[in-house]
Parts: sequence; structure tokens; C-alpha cells
Amino acid sequence: MDRRQFNKAAAAAGLATTLSPAIVRAQARRLKVGVLLPRSGVQAGIGQDCHRALEVGSRILADLGLPGLDIMNGDTESNVDVGRARAERLISEGAQLLVGAFDSGQTTAIAQVAEQRGVPLVINIAAAPPITEQGYKFVFRNFPTAPMILGDAFANQLEVFKATGVSPKTAVFMHVNDTFGVAMQKGFSGVMQKFPAIPYKVVDTIAYDPAARDLSVEVTKARASGAEALVMVSRLNDAILITRELVKQRWAPSAILSMGPGWYEDQYLKTLGKLGDGPISFVPWYDPNKKLAKALEAAHVKAHPEINLNTNHIYTFEALLVAADAFKRAGSADPKALADAIRATNITDNVSTGPGIQFDAKGQNDKLRNSAIQNRGGKLVVVAPASASNAKPELPVRAYDKR
Repeated sequence: MDRRQFNKAAAAAGLATTLSPAIVRAQARRLKVGVLLPRSGVQAGIGQDCHRALEVGSRILADLGLPGLDIMNGDTESNVDVGRARAERLISEGAQLLVGAFDSGQTTAIAQVAEQRGVPLVINIAAAPPITEQGYKFVFRNFPTAPMILGDAFANQLEVFKATGVSPKTAVFMHVNDTFGVAMQKGFSGVMQKFPAIPYKVVDTIAYDPAARDLSVEVTKARASGAEALVMVSRLNDAILITRELVKQRWAPSAILSMGPGWYEDQYLKTLGKLGDGPISFVPWYDPNKKLAKALEAAHVKAHPEINLNTNHIYTFEALLVAADAFKRAGSADPKALADAIRATNITDNVSTGPGIQFDAKGQNDKLRNSAIQNRGGKLVVVAPASASNAKPELPVRAYDKR
């Protein structure tokens, strides 16, 4: 090779080196998203329910003109340590962003991994307040904290009591003793004090293990309190057990008020049939009047006609929406660029109740609002707030032996 040929070759090599980052960016048309959910273990049903939003959501994201997502699945097995290990593995296998993980304890562990590894985590469902109080730079939550859920729950209760003319004077508070349940229990009394118009007094508080197979003692104790209303923070399996005990013990409180999952889930409705009608759940939900909510519901009904659209689908879908929107604006899968883009999120065309999706300095969407939904004939209707409802509430709960 003579000098002229050498110079041409060197120039070509230099040009290739200069262009390679642009070429790499151009090739990054899809984002690798590690989705962590409890697909087995005690929370398997809920994790599998969240998973249904992945296939339905991807098609809607494409219709919105957002970039594609390559989903990498990770099963936390309903276990905190397994969740942490799965997060580490997904990142090592190339995940550029994480989504998960429904359970607050598992999500707390995953958030620590995401922050240490510098990979953005978009939380789909997890309500324990400390998760976004750590000063994390890579953790974002589009889901209300326990105090937010409680605050809206009391506000919506007042609206329901006014609409129905039923105002219980006493209540018993039952809750699971896991991370979420304890967080709700700690915040319950404090938040309730901010709503002096709440008509009932809590006469007893009963904690129980969500993995318990017999809750007859707890229900007997609740019934013995003489409370008119039953206020619950539950999971799916224990909600079914408690309802069966209510039927067996022939106790029908005037109102069953749930501030968590369980009472509105399809397995609960299908397992109990008419016995599942009546409970009102005060939960993060969707506004049935929003355009994107209607699109998601239509797509979900087409894919899963036997399953009601619920919190698990809504917030898992919105986590993907946040990821795809940020990836499009960032134009890169670089973790810092993605985190900066998520921090600047401003999505007004969304599904959940409230004005839209934005994140404060802590990475929390503090503009979310919750709804009151009631079980009616195997379906779920929104009864409060009035601005995001499609039905009127019905109280008192009908006696089980008269259904």
C-alpha cells in the first residue's frame, strides 16, 4: 500500500468511527423493557392479570405512533429476594428499562437494584410511600401512594354516603399484615382525621396474614364488634375467604368498603357470583369517559372477553405508555437520557382517573386521582367521583340470604 492508498484507508476508517454512534442510535428503534411481576406464588393471579396488559398495550402503543418495546419477562415468584435477583438478571441480559412489580415489598427491592445499576424503573403498581422518598434518580411511580389512596377513599366515601343516604356510625378496620397493608393501616387514622365529616367511628382494628387459609376467627371478632360497616385492605384470596365467612356467619354489614385489591377482581366475582355483589372498592382506576380508556377497554374486551378491565391492566399499560413516550422523546436508550425524558413526561391523553401523567421531583405522579367502583352482577361500575363515573352507588349491601 502506498501513501495515497494508506491516507484514503485511514480517512475511511475515521469516517466510520465518527458515524458509528449515529448508526447505533438509528438501529435502536425498539426499547428492551424488563417487566417484573409475581406470575407464581401467592400473588400469581394478580401478576398474570397484569401480564395481560402487555399484549393488548403493545398494539395500542403502535396505533399512537409510539416506538416498539421488546418485553423481557421476569417472575418475582411473589418473593422479595427473588424479585431483586430477577431484576439483576434482566439488567445483565440487556434490559434498558424496568417495569414492575405490583407488590410494594418486591418493588422496594427492585427500586434499589435499578438505582444502583442506573437503569430507569417505571413502577406500575406499588403504594408504599417510602419507595419515592429515597431521593432516587432512576425510579418513577405512576401509581398513588397509600396516603393518596386513603385521602381519595374518604372523599369518595362522603360522596357515596350522600348519594345513597346511608351513613354507617361504626366500622371495623381489617387489613393484611404485608408491606402494603401495614402502610395503609399506619396512614388510615391520620388521614381520616382530615375528614371530620366521615360519619363512622372505628371500633376495632384487625390484622391478618394474607396467606391464611382460615379467617373465621377474624370475621367472628369483627362481627362481635357490632360495627355497621366493614372497612378492608385485602388481597384476592383473603377477600374470598372473608366473604364466605360473612355468608356462613350470616353477617351482612350495611357497607363493605375496600381500600385495596381483592374485592373487585374477576376471580372474586366469578368465584362468588351473586354473593360478590355490593362491595365498593376505593381504588386507582380508569375514567370510562376518556378516549384512550375507551380504546384500551375495547381492545381488552376483544382479547379477553371474559375478563373485566381493572387496575392491574390500567397501570401496567400506562407504565408501558410512559416508557414508550420517553423513549420516543429521548431518541436513545441511554439510561440517563431515558430518565431525563421520563422526568419531563406530560401525557394528557391517558387512561387513569385524573388530569394526566406527570412526575414531581421525587419521581411520583402526585396528580393521580382514585375512584369508587361497585360490584354489580359480575361487572364493575364507577360510582364516584361524579366527574369520572358511569353509574350511581347502591347501599345498603343486600343480605346474603336474600339474593
